[in-house]
Amino acid sequence: MKIESIRLKNFKAFNNVDLQDLPEFCVFVGANGSGKTTLFDVFGFLKDCLTYNVKSAIQKRGGMSELVSRGSNEQKIEIEIKFRMNIARVERLVTYLLCIGQKDNDITVEREVLRYKRGRHGSPFHFLDFQHGRGYAISNEEDFNKPDEKLTREDQSLDSPDILAVKGLGQFSQFKAASTFRQLIENWHVSDFHIDKARGTKDAVGYDEHLSDSGDNLQLVARNLYDNHREVFDKIIATMKRRVPGIENVEPILTEDGRLLLGFKDRSFKQPFVDRYVSDGTIKMFAYLILLNDPNPHPLLCVEEPENQLYPGLLHELAEEFRDYARRGGQVFVSTHSPDFLNAVRLEEVFWLARGGDGYAQVYRAGDDEQIKTYVMEGDQMGYLWKQGFFKGADPE
Repeated sequence: MKIESIRLKNFKAFNNVDLQDLPEFCVFVGANGSGKTTLFDVFGFLKDCLTYNVKSAIQKRGGMSELVSRGSNEQKIEIEIKFRMNIARVERLVTYLLCIGQKDNDITVEREVLRYKRGRHGSPFHFLDFQHGRGYAISNEEDFNKPDEKLTREDQSLDSPDILAVKGLGQFSQFKAASTFRQLIENWHVSDFHIDKARGTKDAVGYDEHLSDSGDNLQLVARNLYDNHREVFDKIIATMKRRVPGIENVEPILTEDGRLLLGFKDRSFKQPFVDRYVSDGTIKMFAYLILLNDPNPHPLLCVEEPENQLYPGLLHELAEEFRDYARRGGQVFVSTHSPDFLNAVRLEEVFWLARGGDGYAQVYRAGDDEQIKTYVMEGDQMGYLWKQGFFKGADPE
């Protein structure tokens, strides 16, 4: 999956924004309060809507009054995502539209559409279309050579108007688009990494394949790689030895009482240090390497301010690892306040956010600014240009 564009209407600071032609690796910069966290929360919001329901996702964010753009005359939000995905062995540009409002003071999905073209020509066909909990979905999407009227359209009713149709219908394999899109959302990773949660002993029962959003299962994922993907784990250790002075090895350690912890071996000492006593930067670097060397990359990875707790000299390599992750099949969105990180990023990968005169957030592409583009072509680095004020309204300080 690759997200091509995102259109937001009345979603917090984004009153009306349309991001087009998004690359595999996107880096967003901007001053505090410019909307970077809100942009990433779009993905967390959709995942919460799918995991629970729309009402719960909205209540988690303070209610509809807090989610809708301040000053808006409409008590509704609209999210449209266009992305490329394989359906019936053909890569297609799919549009997902979600419009949420209120009816009789209750949250309702006013419109939910999943559409794409059946061929190279013609208008996109609605393979899923719901309003207020009722609608239809096409169940024989693989029959692309049939005229539209011969496709099998199944009318459906959801249990509640605040449930996503892709949640209900996505459980059934005959609804190809809904099922595939549901799986993609479920596998999005919006990082909310907490070093304190990543430390300490954990219950050693079972394996975890993917690092959690908070990183609280770091030990279990490390053990999975250590036992089942040793070549990946050895690659991570080789990178740790190169980047963290003194680190010789990291191993999962099973305690006598059935708990699991990580031991960090410093070459200057005989006994390893347990993860509780190593630096924040060491823990975070190890967690990022675990995340970025996942044998099955997430289709979308969102990380805010990865530079925190890390030595600035490591950021160039970290940016390259994010880019390599994207090349392996997982699109990456990163926000940063670090000019050093931005110096490691390419012109076409950078966007900046700034508040307009009306108070709403706007998004600009660095490559569309002729002055920035000219300076970069002449050899300047974007982090320095950012510090010098060429990204208007996006003060790095």
